[in-house]
Amino acid sequence: MLTNFRKFQLEVNGITINGVKGGRGFPLLLLHGYPQTHQMWHKIAPRLAANFTVIATDLRGYGDSDKPLPLEDSSNYCKRVMALDQVLLMEKLGYQEFYLIGHDRGARVSHRLALDFPEKVKKLVLLDIAPTLAMYEATDQTFATAYYHWFFLIQPSPFPETLIAANPDYYLQHCLQSWGRDFSAFTEEALGEYRRCFRDLSTITATCADYRAAATIDLEHDRQDLDQKISSPLLVLWGKKGFIARQYDVIALWQQRANQVTGQAIASGHFLPEEAPEETAQAIEDFLG
Repeated sequence: MLTNFRKFQLEVNGITINGVKGGRGFPLLLLHGYPQTHQMWHKIAPRLAANFTVIATDLRGYGDSDKPLPLEDSSNYCKRVMALDQVLLMEKLGYQEFYLIGHDRGARVSHRLALDFPEKVKKLVLLDIAPTLAMYEATDQTFATAYYHWFFLIQPSPFPETLIAANPDYYLQHCLQSWGRDFSAFTEEALGEYRRCFRDLSTITATCADYRAAATIDLEHDRQDLDQKISSPLLVLWGKKGFIARQYDVIALWQQRANQVTGQAIASGHFLPEEAPEETAQAIEDFLG
């Protein structure tokens, strides 16, 4: 599990962000998704580290990063704040610009980061998402069924927190099994890390706040920026066997949000870096050059 990477914890934006760093070359920031941690990159980060200085962090509210008590409107878990965490962290590490890869929630943070700090992101890779606003505005029964958690986690506290905390291991495994297509792709060591972190009630609380912000203040920010496009070259990758592939024209949706878009489906479910690490890493390397 990223054994050749140096661990760090740095204070930025009033909280401590946990992460690892390794490799050499142009800096590459990796941001994970729900309900995981930075360890989700363990199959591809060592390969990427051969050509890049790889930094993989836990988002605020996740893993071993700080989990501040959510404000009443969850605004301290909006993607703008979470993106600022990562920009300040990279500056503290000495990087004024970098490549950026995000999966799931990390991809939504990355989308916001690329809009708010276009001068920072030289190239952007988003894994298995369509734009948040587009997904909410196109809500139908199929979407609400597959992405029930988008509507469950945003219910008022402490309802979802209480139900998840009653059996966090079961809930975590259900998420991984139902969104992915190959549960054997998750190593026991990785699963152990995901379980350890997700058993923490503060993680459950914070991650609910992440989703509540996505359904409120994040949508406000997205609507305000509809006339602003991502300026950095964008690669979008999605799981050929997953919901995003079935439901959306991924390239077309991102062409509405970015100036330069390329992309492809990967033979996997939702968790590309773990289910299809070789194909995912190759696509990333081809794009980053």
